[in-house]
Amino acid sequence: MASGGSATRDAYDEEAAVRRPLELDGRDAAASPGGNVMPRYQVGSTKGDSSSRHSEERRQPSTDDACKSKPGSRYFTAFGVDLSPDNLAVAIVYFVQGVLGLARLAVSFYLKDDLHLDPAETAVVSGFSSLPWLIKPLYGFISDSIPLFGYRRRSYLFLSGLLGALSWSLMATVVSSKYSAASSILLGSLSVAFSDVVVDSMVVERAHGESQSTSGSLQSLCWGSSAIGGIVSAYFSGSLVDTYGVRFVFGVTAFLPLMTSAVAVLVNEHRISSGERTTLLSGSGFVESSKQHIRQLWTSVKQPNILLPTLFIFLWQATPQSDSAMFFFITNKLGFTPEFLGRVKLVTSFASLLGVGLYNYFLKEVPLRKIFLVTTIIGSALGMTQVLLVTGLNRQFGISDEWFSIGDSLIITVLGQASFMPVLVLAAKLCPPGMEATLFATLMSISNAGSVTGGLVGAGLTRIFGVTRDTFGNLPLLIVVCNLSSLLPLPLLGLLPEESGDTDNGETKNN
Repeated sequence: MASGGSATRDAYDEEAAVRRPLELDGRDAAASPGGNVMPRYQVGSTKGDSSSRHSEERRQPSTDDACKSKPGSRYFTAFGVDLSPDNLAVAIVYFVQGVLGLARLAVSFYLKDDLHLDPAETAVVSGFSSLPWLIKPLYGFISDSIPLFGYRRRSYLFLSGLLGALSWSLMATVVSSKYSAASSILLGSLSVAFSDVVVDSMVVERAHGESQSTSGSLQSLCWGSSAIGGIVSAYFSGSLVDTYGVRFVFGVTAFLPLMTSAVAVLVNEHRISSGERTTLLSGSGFVESSKQHIRQLWTSVKQPNILLPTLFIFLWQATPQSDSAMFFFITNKLGFTPEFLGRVKLVTSFASLLGVGLYNYFLKEVPLRKIFLVTTIIGSALGMTQVLLVTGLNRQFGISDEWFSIGDSLIITVLGQASFMPVLVLAAKLCPPGMEATLFATLMSISNAGSVTGGLVGAGLTRIFGVTRDTFGNLPLLIVVCNLSSLLPLPLLGLLPEESGDTDNGETKNN
């Protein structure tokens, strides 16, 4: 739901709610230093890239088995998926994305109070910091074509963790302007995006050819792990800011990406010999394979059964958002403290996990069109409740601002998470054999581009309506416009595959 977040959720919610690559409100915040959809949006929401010429190597038994849940397995299971070493690595990387929310509020308050940015500027910084999420296929191509120390996955996971630790260290020490802050956040966003691509290649390879139910279980493992990470860091994200300040929180957060480096050893990957590496990096062969890779990707993307659903997802994510303006309102006008916002974040983290469970157990066999239709309409209606908070009508009904925000955030987050899961499942199932990981990353990059577009359009509307860090007279109108705009893509639901949830062959029927 592009714009239907609640007042407080929009400021710090789970990335998974809407896979937005980096928003200081937290839609895709879990995935980036700036905060997480994912909508994250962070629809993230949303992953993994490998070129077709390596598809056979990617499908070696150790990798393929990594995501299978087999009867009688000796592994524990979560969300219906065996926690084999590879799957555990995937889950931990997603857990790190969630636990990075520890610094989400710190970043938001740092930009607002220390750098004195207004809502529109904050949204622009968020959009700039999201750029690494728009070129995810490039990371997959790099990891496939240039193995480091003989590995395509382990080495890049290790380096991604180090890069994330560096970005947060910079935030804790030398960052002192909006430009250096944006650059540091972008660096951390690159770290998470790259690790996201690597681990998701395992998930996408297994998802192709499986039923929507099985694909949903794999995505539920990923996003459930992210939600658990958000729960772990939730309350302390606010109390630490209140007690020790934002720099301290940045310093603590610098240690968290090192978990990604540590789990690289769990990935069961065949080591590439020096001879194979020489062949991969040979001049003419490398250039020719690159051209072939691009041609294959374009051939896949331009197919109507892939292009049309992708167009819908982009438009669905590209509707404007009022998130930054709401964060300024609830902190500057209502006086919500970091500690209270941390408590609300704890509630929304549990709600995000509940949303994953709602999808996993009740919605993953429901046709995609019906899920998008119902959740978008309900989300738009519930998003209007922000108007009650901005105008103070909630107090006339005897509901305090704090309790109204908590209840509103909980409901919206559950719905937002449940509505974004089908995006991930659809993207995974659209990918043809041999191009699964690369095409999935491309589709998610397009989705993230929609989220960034929505954020920038929202920033423009915020400026047009004259909403600043201290002026909120037109904020109700901004909220109404943003939430009504989320309904605009619904007439294009026919672009989505007409597929029932119990499809077993992984193929879709198009209109």
